[in-house]
Amino acid sequence: MKNGIKALRKAHGLRQEDMAKLLGVSRQTVVAMENNKYDPTLELAMKVARLLEQPVESIFFLEE
Repeated sequence: MKNGIKALRKAHGLRQEDMAKLLGVSRQTVVAMENNKYDPTLELAMKVARLLEQPVESIFFLEE
């Protein structure tokens, strides 16, 4: 699964550390998600969407 987390995080003026703290995860988890190395749980994906003020499906998408 691909995502647009990094661009949206930067658009919101958040550092990886800031985002991790707000989501209750480690910075390494944020890095892994941004690099498409980790697919978040549904709960975490929904928290990311809420934080970045976007629908889940506009942040995460399946590779064709």
